[in-house]
Amino acid sequence: MRASFASDPDRVRGRRVHEDESSFRSCFQRDRDRIIHSSAFRRLKHKTQVFVEHEGDYYRTRLTHSIEVAQVARTIAGALKLNAELTEAIALAHDLGHPPFGHTGEDALHALMQPYGGFDHNAQAIKIVTSLEQHYADFDGLNLTWETLEGIAKHNGPVEGDLPHALADYNALHNLELHTHASAEAQVAALSDDIAYNNHDLHDGLRAGLFTEADIAQLPLLREAYAQVDALYPELDAYRRRHEALRRVFGVMVADVIETSQERLDASGASSVEEIRHLGRPVICFSDAMWRDLGEIRRFLFTRMYRAPAVMKIRAEVTGVVEDLFPLFLEKPQLMPSEWANYIAHAGTDRTLLARIVADYIAGMTDRFALQEHERLIGGTPRAGVQTARGTSGKGS
Repeated sequence: MRASFASDPDRVRGRRVHEDESSFRSCFQRDRDRIIHSSAFRRLKHKTQVFVEHEGDYYRTRLTHSIEVAQVARTIAGALKLNAELTEAIALAHDLGHPPFGHTGEDALHALMQPYGGFDHNAQAIKIVTSLEQHYADFDGLNLTWETLEGIAKHNGPVEGDLPHALADYNALHNLELHTHASAEAQVAALSDDIAYNNHDLHDGLRAGLFTEADIAQLPLLREAYAQVDALYPELDAYRRRHEALRRVFGVMVADVIETSQERLDASGASSVEEIRHLGRPVICFSDAMWRDLGEIRRFLFTRMYRAPAVMKIRAEVTGVVEDLFPLFLEKPQLMPSEWANYIAHAGTDRTLLARIVADYIAGMTDRFALQEHERLIGGTPRAGVQTARGTSGKGS
Protein backbone atom coordinates (compact mmCIF):
# COMPACT_ATOMS: atom_id res chain seq x y z
CA MET A 1 0.00 0.00 0.00
CA ARG A 2 1.39 3.40 -1.01
CA ALA A 3 1.54 6.44 1.24
CA SER A 4 -0.91 9.28 0.64
CA PHE A 5 1.95 11.52 -0.55
CA ALA A 6 3.14 9.01 -3.15
CA SER A 7 2.55 9.58 -6.86
CA ASP A 8 -0.60 7.79 -7.99
CA PRO A 9 -0.54 6.37 -11.55
CA ASP A 10 -4.33 6.74 -11.71
CA ARG A 11 -4.11 10.49 -11.07
CA VAL A 12 -1.31 11.60 -13.39
CA ARG A 13 -1.30 14.84 -15.33
CA GLY A 14 -1.00 12.85 -18.52
CA ARG A 15 1.23 12.93 -21.57
CA ARG A 16 1.72 15.83 -23.97
CA VAL A 17 0.27 13.70 -26.78
CA HIS A 18 -2.73 11.70 -25.63
CA GLU A 19 -2.46 7.92 -25.76
CA ASP A 20 -4.74 5.17 -24.60
CA GLU A 21 -3.12 3.65 -21.55
CA SER A 22 -2.02 0.04 -21.34
CA SER A 23 -4.36 -2.54 -19.81
CA PHE A 24 -1.50 -4.41 -18.11
CA ARG A 25 1.15 -1.76 -17.33
CA SER A 26 0.83 1.39 -15.26
CA CYS A 27 1.76 4.65 -16.98
CA PHE A 28 5.00 4.78 -14.99
CA GLN A 29 5.93 1.23 -15.93
CA ARG A 30 5.36 2.21 -19.53
CA ASP A 31 7.63 5.24 -19.11
CA ARG A 32 10.33 3.02 -17.60
CA ASP A 33 10.08 0.54 -20.47
CA ARG A 34 10.32 3.28 -23.11
CA ILE A 35 13.44 4.66 -21.43
CA ILE A 36 15.06 1.21 -21.34
CA HIS A 37 14.29 0.62 -25.03
CA SER A 38 15.55 4.05 -26.14
CA SER A 39 18.69 4.48 -28.23
CA ALA A 40 20.09 6.95 -25.72
CA PHE A 41 19.84 4.39 -22.91
CA ARG A 42 21.67 1.76 -24.95
CA ARG A 43 24.48 4.23 -25.70
CA LEU A 44 25.15 4.59 -21.98
CA LYS A 45 26.91 1.22 -22.23
CA HIS A 46 29.87 2.96 -23.86
CA LYS A 47 29.85 6.22 -21.91
CA THR A 48 31.88 6.63 -18.76
CA GLN A 49 32.39 9.22 -16.06
CA VAL A 50 36.03 9.29 -14.96
CA PHE A 51 37.85 6.70 -17.05
CA VAL A 52 37.58 6.48 -20.83
CA GLU A 53 35.37 3.60 -21.97
CA HIS A 54 38.09 1.39 -23.40
CA GLU A 55 40.43 1.52 -20.39
CA GLY A 56 39.10 -1.61 -18.72
CA ASP A 57 36.11 -3.90 -18.59
CA TYR A 58 35.51 -3.56 -14.85
CA TYR A 59 35.02 0.19 -14.45
CA ARG A 60 31.47 1.42 -14.21
CA THR A 61 29.85 2.84 -17.31
CA ARG A 62 26.91 5.21 -17.35
CA LEU A 63 24.70 2.20 -18.05
CA THR A 64 25.83 0.14 -15.06
CA HIS A 65 25.71 3.27 -12.91
CA SER A 66 22.12 3.97 -13.97
CA ILE A 67 21.10 0.40 -13.16
CA GLU A 68 22.74 0.66 -9.74
CA VAL A 69 20.95 3.96 -9.07
CA ALA A 70 17.63 2.41 -10.06
CA GLN A 71 18.19 -0.55 -7.72
CA VAL A 72 18.92 1.74 -4.76
CA ALA A 73 16.00 3.99 -5.66
CA ARG A 74 13.50 1.12 -5.77
CA THR A 75 14.69 -0.08 -2.36
CA ILE A 76 14.28 3.35 -0.75
CA ALA A 77 10.97 4.03 -2.49
CA GLY A 78 9.58 0.70 -1.29
CA ALA A 79 10.63 1.35 2.31
CA LEU A 80 8.99 4.81 2.24
CA LYS A 81 5.83 3.49 0.51
CA LEU A 82 6.41 5.65 -2.56
CA ASN A 83 5.77 4.73 -6.18
CA ALA A 84 8.70 2.46 -7.08
CA GLU A 85 7.92 2.44 -10.83
CA LEU A 86 8.09 6.24 -11.14
CA THR A 87 11.23 6.32 -8.99
CA GLU A 88 12.86 3.70 -11.19
CA ALA A 89 11.95 5.50 -14.43
CA ILE A 90 13.52 8.75 -13.23
CA ALA A 91 16.61 6.95 -11.95
CA LEU A 92 17.13 5.15 -15.27
CA ALA A 93 16.73 8.39 -17.24
CA HIS A 94 18.78 10.73 -15.06
CA ASP A 95 22.03 10.36 -17.06
CA LEU A 96 20.64 10.16 -20.61
CA GLY A 97 21.88 13.66 -21.46
CA HIS A 98 25.53 13.12 -20.60
CA PRO A 99 27.94 13.53 -23.54
CA PRO A 100 30.96 11.26 -24.05
CA PHE A 101 33.79 11.39 -21.49
CA GLY A 102 31.55 12.19 -18.52
CA HIS A 103 31.74 15.53 -16.77
CA THR A 104 34.94 16.33 -18.67
CA GLY A 105 33.08 16.05 -21.96
CA GLU A 106 30.24 18.15 -20.57
CA ASP A 107 32.62 20.87 -19.38
CA ALA A 108 34.27 21.00 -22.81
CA LEU A 109 30.95 21.10 -24.67
CA HIS A 110 29.53 23.74 -22.32
CA ALA A 111 32.56 25.98 -22.92
CA LEU A 112 32.27 25.60 -26.69
CA MET A 113 28.53 26.30 -26.52
CA GLN A 114 28.83 29.46 -24.42
CA PRO A 115 28.11 31.76 -27.41
CA TYR A 116 25.04 29.65 -28.24
CA GLY A 117 23.35 29.17 -24.87
CA GLY A 118 25.65 26.64 -23.18
CA PHE A 119 25.12 22.95 -22.54
CA ASP A 120 23.54 21.20 -19.55
CA HIS A 121 23.16 17.42 -19.28
CA ASN A 122 19.87 17.54 -17.33
CA ALA A 123 18.32 19.80 -19.95
CA GLN A 124 19.77 17.55 -22.67
CA ALA A 125 18.04 14.55 -21.09
CA ILE A 126 14.73 16.38 -21.43
CA LYS A 127 15.52 17.18 -25.07
CA ILE A 128 16.32 13.52 -25.75
CA VAL A 129 13.10 12.14 -24.26
CA THR A 130 10.89 14.86 -25.76
CA SER A 131 12.30 15.25 -29.26
CA LEU A 132 15.61 13.62 -30.23
CA GLU A 133 14.42 10.02 -29.82
CA GLN A 134 12.37 9.45 -32.99
CA HIS A 135 10.95 5.94 -33.12
CA TYR A 136 7.21 6.39 -32.70
CA ALA A 137 4.71 7.16 -35.46
CA ASP A 138 2.55 9.60 -33.47
CA PHE A 139 5.14 11.79 -31.75
CA ASP A 140 8.78 12.74 -31.39
CA GLY A 141 10.50 11.70 -28.20
CA LEU A 142 9.11 9.11 -25.80
CA ASN A 143 5.93 10.99 -24.80
CA LEU A 144 6.55 10.34 -21.11
CA THR A 145 4.13 11.36 -18.38
CA TRP A 146 4.37 14.82 -16.86
CA GLU A 147 5.51 13.28 -13.59
CA THR A 148 8.47 11.49 -15.14
CA LEU A 149 9.50 14.58 -17.11
CA GLU A 150 9.24 16.69 -13.96
CA GLY A 151 11.47 14.23 -12.13
CA ILE A 152 14.12 14.24 -14.86
CA ALA A 153 14.11 18.04 -15.03
CA LYS A 154 14.26 18.88 -11.33
CA HIS A 155 15.24 15.81 -9.31
CA ASN A 156 18.06 17.93 -7.86
CA GLY A 157 15.64 20.66 -6.80
CA PRO A 158 13.84 23.65 -8.33
CA VAL A 159 15.35 25.05 -11.52
CA GLU A 160 15.24 28.84 -11.46
CA GLY A 161 17.01 31.80 -13.01
CA ASP A 162 18.35 31.56 -16.55
CA LEU A 163 17.14 28.19 -17.81
CA PRO A 164 19.26 26.04 -20.13
CA HIS A 165 17.83 26.59 -23.60
CA ALA A 166 16.82 22.96 -24.11
CA LEU A 167 14.78 22.98 -20.90
CA ALA A 168 13.36 26.44 -21.52
CA ASP A 169 12.18 25.47 -25.01
CA TYR A 170 10.29 22.42 -23.78
CA ASN A 171 8.94 24.09 -20.65
CA ALA A 172 7.34 26.77 -22.83
CA LEU A 173 5.30 24.02 -24.50
CA HIS A 174 4.60 21.86 -21.44
CA ASN A 175 4.88 23.62 -18.08
CA LEU A 176 6.90 21.44 -15.68
CA GLU A 177 6.51 23.92 -12.81
CA LEU A 178 10.26 24.26 -12.48
CA HIS A 179 10.02 26.62 -9.48
CA THR A 180 8.82 23.88 -7.10
CA HIS A 181 10.49 20.80 -5.70
CA ALA A 182 9.76 17.54 -7.48
CA SER A 183 7.89 14.56 -6.13
CA ALA A 184 9.36 12.48 -3.32
CA GLU A 185 10.04 9.80 -5.94
CA ALA A 186 12.28 12.16 -7.91
CA GLN A 187 14.06 13.21 -4.74
CA VAL A 188 14.75 9.54 -3.97
CA ALA A 189 16.30 9.12 -7.43
CA ALA A 190 18.62 12.09 -6.76
CA LEU A 191 19.95 10.75 -3.46
CA SER A 192 20.24 7.26 -4.87
CA ASP A 193 22.62 8.75 -7.44
CA ASP A 194 24.75 10.13 -4.60
CA ILE A 195 24.79 6.77 -2.84
CA ALA A 196 25.70 4.83 -5.96
CA TYR A 197 28.53 7.04 -7.17
CA ASN A 198 30.13 7.49 -3.74
CA ASN A 199 30.20 3.71 -3.37
CA HIS A 200 31.38 2.74 -6.83
CA ASP A 201 33.91 5.55 -7.16
CA LEU A 202 35.67 4.08 -4.14
CA HIS A 203 35.58 0.66 -5.84
CA ASP A 204 36.85 2.00 -9.16
CA GLY A 205 39.53 4.21 -7.63
CA LEU A 206 40.92 1.25 -5.72
CA ARG A 207 40.91 -0.91 -8.85
CA ALA A 208 42.72 1.83 -10.77
CA GLY A 209 45.39 2.12 -8.09
CA LEU A 210 44.67 5.79 -7.43
CA PHE A 211 44.59 5.11 -3.68
CA THR A 212 44.86 2.16 -1.33
CA GLU A 213 42.61 0.47 1.18
CA ALA A 214 44.81 1.86 3.93
CA ASP A 215 43.97 5.35 2.58
CA ILE A 216 40.20 4.91 2.58
CA ALA A 217 40.15 2.97 5.86
CA GLN A 218 40.87 6.30 7.58
CA LEU A 219 37.72 7.93 6.18
CA PRO A 220 34.49 8.23 8.15
CA LEU A 221 32.09 5.31 7.54
CA LEU A 222 34.95 3.31 6.03
CA ARG A 223 36.87 3.19 9.31
CA GLU A 224 34.02 1.46 11.16
CA ALA A 225 33.15 -0.79 8.21
CA TYR A 226 36.70 -2.16 7.94
CA ALA A 227 36.85 -2.66 11.71
CA GLN A 228 33.63 -4.70 11.61
CA VAL A 229 34.88 -6.87 8.75
CA ASP A 230 38.25 -7.47 10.39
CA ALA A 231 36.58 -8.46 13.65
CA LEU A 232 34.21 -10.92 11.95
CA TYR A 233 36.61 -12.28 9.30
CA PRO A 234 40.22 -11.84 10.49
CA GLU A 235 41.66 -14.10 7.77
CA LEU A 236 39.62 -12.75 4.84
CA ASP A 237 41.50 -12.19 1.57
CA ALA A 238 42.00 -8.60 0.42
CA TYR A 239 39.43 -8.62 -2.39
CA ARG A 240 36.59 -10.00 -0.24
CA ARG A 241 37.61 -7.72 2.65
CA ARG A 242 37.24 -4.70 0.38
CA HIS A 243 33.86 -5.82 -0.92
CA GLU A 244 32.53 -6.60 2.56
CA ALA A 245 33.60 -3.20 3.89
CA LEU A 246 32.20 -1.21 0.98
CA ARG A 247 28.88 -3.04 0.97
CA ARG A 248 28.49 -2.17 4.64
CA VAL A 249 29.05 1.51 3.83
CA PHE A 250 26.49 1.18 1.04
CA GLY A 251 23.94 -0.27 3.47
CA VAL A 252 24.58 2.43 6.07
CA MET A 253 23.95 5.18 3.50
CA VAL A 254 20.68 3.60 2.36
CA ALA A 255 19.46 3.05 5.92
CA ASP A 256 20.31 6.66 6.83
CA VAL A 257 18.27 8.05 3.93
CA ILE A 258 15.28 5.86 4.79
CA GLU A 259 15.31 6.76 8.50
CA THR A 260 15.94 10.49 7.99
CA SER A 261 13.42 10.82 5.17
CA GLN A 262 10.69 8.97 7.07
CA GLU A 263 11.15 11.40 9.96
CA ARG A 264 10.95 14.37 7.60
CA LEU A 265 7.89 12.99 5.81
CA ASP A 266 6.11 12.40 9.11
CA ALA A 267 7.02 15.87 10.38
CA SER A 268 5.92 17.55 7.13
CA GLY A 269 2.29 16.57 7.57
CA ALA A 270 2.04 16.24 3.79
CA SER A 271 -0.85 14.10 2.62
CA SER A 272 -0.47 14.47 -1.14
CA VAL A 273 2.22 14.69 -3.79
CA GLU A 274 1.21 18.33 -4.40
CA GLU A 275 1.92 19.18 -0.79
CA ILE A 276 5.35 17.57 -1.13
CA ARG A 277 6.06 19.78 -4.15
CA HIS A 278 5.10 22.96 -2.31
CA LEU A 279 6.78 22.39 1.05
CA GLY A 280 9.65 24.64 0.00
CA ARG A 281 12.27 22.12 1.11
CA PRO A 282 13.29 18.57 0.21
CA VAL A 283 11.91 15.69 2.25
CA ILE A 284 14.31 12.99 1.05
CA CYS A 285 17.63 13.67 2.80
CA PHE A 286 20.69 12.28 4.54
CA SER A 287 21.06 13.05 8.22
CA ASP A 288 23.35 15.97 9.08
CA ALA A 289 25.97 13.57 10.43
CA MET A 290 25.89 11.42 7.30
CA TRP A 291 26.11 14.50 5.09
CA ARG A 292 29.25 15.62 6.92
CA ASP A 293 30.82 12.18 6.57
CA LEU A 294 29.96 12.02 2.88
CA GLY A 295 31.45 15.48 2.42
CA GLU A 296 34.77 14.17 3.69
CA ILE A 297 34.57 11.19 1.32
CA ARG A 298 33.74 13.48 -1.61
CA ARG A 299 36.69 15.74 -0.82
CA PHE A 300 38.96 12.69 -0.70
CA LEU A 301 37.66 11.44 -4.06
CA PHE A 302 38.00 14.87 -5.63
CA THR A 303 41.66 15.13 -4.69
CA ARG A 304 42.76 11.53 -5.05
CA MET A 305 40.60 10.46 -7.99
CA TYR A 306 38.89 13.19 -10.01
CA ARG A 307 42.00 15.41 -9.92
CA ALA A 308 44.63 12.67 -9.79
CA PRO A 309 47.49 13.32 -12.27
CA ALA A 310 46.63 10.24 -14.36
CA VAL A 311 42.97 11.30 -14.56
CA MET A 312 43.88 14.91 -15.34
CA LYS A 313 45.95 13.66 -18.26
CA ILE A 314 42.91 11.81 -19.59
CA ARG A 315 40.76 14.92 -19.02
CA ALA A 316 43.12 17.01 -21.15
CA GLU A 317 43.20 14.38 -23.89
CA VAL A 318 39.44 13.91 -24.22
CA THR A 319 38.82 17.65 -23.94
CA GLY A 320 40.97 17.92 -27.05
CA VAL A 321 38.72 15.41 -28.85
CA VAL A 322 35.59 17.50 -28.21
CA GLU A 323 37.39 20.77 -28.96
CA ASP A 324 38.53 19.37 -32.33
CA LEU A 325 35.19 17.83 -33.38
CA PHE A 326 32.86 20.71 -32.50
CA PRO A 327 34.34 23.41 -34.79
CA LEU A 328 34.84 20.85 -37.56
CA PHE A 329 31.13 19.93 -37.64
CA LEU A 330 30.11 23.55 -37.18
CA GLU A 331 32.06 24.58 -40.30
CA LYS A 332 31.33 21.39 -42.27
CA PRO A 333 27.97 20.04 -41.05
CA GLN A 334 27.77 17.85 -44.16
CA LEU A 335 30.25 15.56 -42.39
CA MET A 336 27.51 14.56 -39.99
CA PRO A 337 25.47 11.42 -40.85
CA SER A 338 22.66 11.71 -43.40
CA GLU A 339 19.93 11.39 -40.78
CA TRP A 340 20.95 14.83 -39.50
CA ALA A 341 20.50 16.45 -42.94
CA ASN A 342 16.94 17.66 -42.28
CA TYR A 343 18.00 19.32 -39.02
CA ILE A 344 20.89 21.04 -40.79
CA ALA A 345 18.66 22.23 -43.63
CA HIS A 346 16.15 23.60 -41.12
CA ALA A 347 18.91 25.58 -39.38
CA GLY A 348 19.72 27.41 -42.62
CA THR A 349 22.00 30.34 -41.82
CA ASP A 350 21.11 30.41 -38.12
CA ARG A 351 24.49 29.83 -36.50
CA THR A 352 23.04 29.31 -33.03
CA LEU A 353 20.60 26.66 -34.19
CA LEU A 354 23.33 24.88 -36.15
CA ALA A 355 25.63 24.92 -33.10
CA ARG A 356 22.89 23.35 -31.00
CA ILE A 357 22.42 20.64 -33.63
CA VAL A 358 26.16 19.93 -33.58
CA ALA A 359 26.06 19.78 -29.78
CA ASP A 360 23.16 17.31 -29.93
CA TYR A 361 25.16 15.12 -32.29
CA ILE A 362 28.35 15.19 -30.23
CA ALA A 363 26.44 14.71 -26.96
CA GLY A 364 24.91 11.54 -28.36
CA MET A 365 28.32 10.01 -29.15
CA THR A 366 29.81 7.25 -27.03
CA ASP A 367 33.41 7.54 -25.85
CA ARG A 368 34.45 4.98 -28.44
CA PHE A 369 32.64 6.60 -31.35
CA ALA A 370 33.98 10.07 -30.52
CA LEU A 371 37.53 8.71 -30.56
CA GLN A 372 36.96 6.85 -33.81
CA GLU A 373 35.37 9.87 -35.50
CA HIS A 374 38.27 12.02 -34.42
CA GLU A 375 40.74 9.59 -35.94
CA ARG A 376 38.69 9.22 -39.14
CA LEU A 377 37.99 12.90 -39.76
CA ILE A 378 41.04 14.62 -38.35
CA GLY A 379 43.66 11.90 -38.45
CA GLY A 380 46.45 11.00 -36.14
CA THR A 381 45.74 11.43 -32.47
CA PRO A 382 43.94 14.22 -30.65
CA ARG A 383 45.94 17.24 -29.64
CA ALA A 384 46.91 15.82 -26.26
CA GLY A 385 47.58 12.32 -27.58
CA VAL A 386 44.61 10.23 -26.42
CA GLN A 387 44.58 6.74 -27.89
CA THR A 388 41.66 5.45 -29.90
CA ALA A 389 39.33 2.69 -28.76
CA ARG A 390 41.54 0.22 -30.62
CA GLY A 391 44.51 1.27 -28.50
CA THR A 392 45.57 -0.11 -25.16
CA SER A 393 43.01 -1.46 -22.76
CA GLY A 394 43.41 -1.08 -19.15
CA LYS A 395 34.71 4.86 -14.41
CA GLY A 396 31.68 6.83 -12.31
CA SER A 397 29.93 10.02 -10.84
